Amino acid sequence: MTEVYFAGGCLWGVQEFLRHVPGVIATEAGRANGTSHSTEGEYDGYAECVRVQFAAEHQSVEGLMPYYFEIIDPYSVNRQGADVGPKYRTGVYSQHAIHLEQARRFIDMRSDREQIVVEVLPLTNYVASDAEHQDRLARCPDDYCHIDQSLLHKYQQ
Repeated sequence: MTEVYFAGGCLWGVQEFLRHVPGVIATEAGRANGTSHSTEGEYDGYAECVRVQFAAEHQSVEGLMPYYFEIIDPYSVNRQGADVGPKYRTGVYSQHAIHLEQARRFIDMRSDREQIVVEVLPLTNYVASDAEHQDRLARCPDDYCHIDQSLLHKYQQ
């Protein structure tokens, strides 16, 4: 099992969507690349993200990228839907260089690559979100989500 971290605006919808993607084993809501080691305190530069665990023999980062691009606006800086601010930026983070290469290759193959503003960076820090944010839309389906509701369960079996 291996993992990659996807930031795509408010993490509630990103987690709910990605947990149903084929090949995904587990997801966890969290914060990537901030400076703190806890969820307490002020914004510290992090991006809201979802840790996605997958079996490398059944899925790859390059294979996950088309799903991820279904739910983000890849041209928007620090904004997804009504969520605005640096913590809502889009990004792909990993501790494995091959994952970052696969993400960049996916973006580079697109005809709109010059307009895409998705960060692709090494993961320098990760903090899991508090329990109330884990699987939030599964527990509270009427909460706000910037992702089109018809997409949230598109791959649910």
